[in-house]
Amino acid sequence: MATNRPTNKQDAVQYTPDVATLPPATSVPAAAVTATSADPIADYIIANVRPGVLRSDTTMLVQTYQAQRLVYGRRAKDGVPAIIGLVRFGMLLKRMWGSAASDDPYADWFLIQILDAIESARSTILQFQQETTALLSARTGVEISIAHSQQPVRIPLSFASPFGYMGAYLIADFDELVRALVTTRHVGLMSRDRSEQIINTGARPIRHAFTLATRWKYTGLTREDVKQDTQPARAATTAMGLLPADVLAGTRRASVSPTIRDRAGTNMNISWSAVLPDHRPSADAVAR
Repeated sequence: MATNRPTNKQDAVQYTPDVATLPPATSVPAAAVTATSADPIADYIIANVRPGVLRSDTTMLVQTYQAQRLVYGRRAKDGVPAIIGLVRFGMLLKRMWGSAASDDPYADWFLIQILDAIESARSTILQFQQETTALLSARTGVEISIAHSQQPVRIPLSFASPFGYMGAYLIADFDELVRALVTTRHVGLMSRDRSEQIINTGARPIRHAFTLATRWKYTGLTREDVKQDTQPARAATTAMGLLPADVLAGTRRASVSPTIRDRAGTNMNISWSAVLPDHRPSADAVAR
């Protein structure tokens, strides 16, 4: 699959990881919005024109290099393993999100695990933010403002699933934490060792959440395939482990998950998010 991958560091700032298309503004079928069903005083042509798809422009402001590294990750080189960043995380979640919408129970299971990891990482960062805020607010008679970059990097965000944006929120919180830590260290309220320890500890659960996405493998399976214990289902179990019974039954899903559709594209149940376009690869793409 071709992507507009950045070719150098300067281009990387403007790299858009994915295209997000939000669902139409209304769930009313197109056939229902016609001049025949509209008020007769309405203009015939206008009544037959539907609004286009919704798009959202979102930009993340990054002020520290520690946070920027979490966005772009690191390629494997000279025996040093790769680190998954937000860009690749968003691309992986696009396919996982589409597979969950196609009734893949393994995609649902990994969405649950990733959401748990994101919430755990957010809790860790919040704990460190509270510690740093307490140090800064304990000083009386001296007003201390949090350090900020004089030339922050603006990174456009466009993901096909909510999880990409949730990863971005994590990095934004981490960016704020790093700025506060640099400030406390600069004004003598925290040692360098302690601040570095917090930075490393705060980044670790974010990387863990992103790395979880690499452990899911696209199979094209549905819950029915797994229940029938087909050969591809057994191979998936070998690769990704046994599914919890409630996940296989569909009674437990992530609180942020797509609507499940059957193979014909009709809705099977309603969940938190509206259906996004089908992202299942073609047969030719799977063969490649």
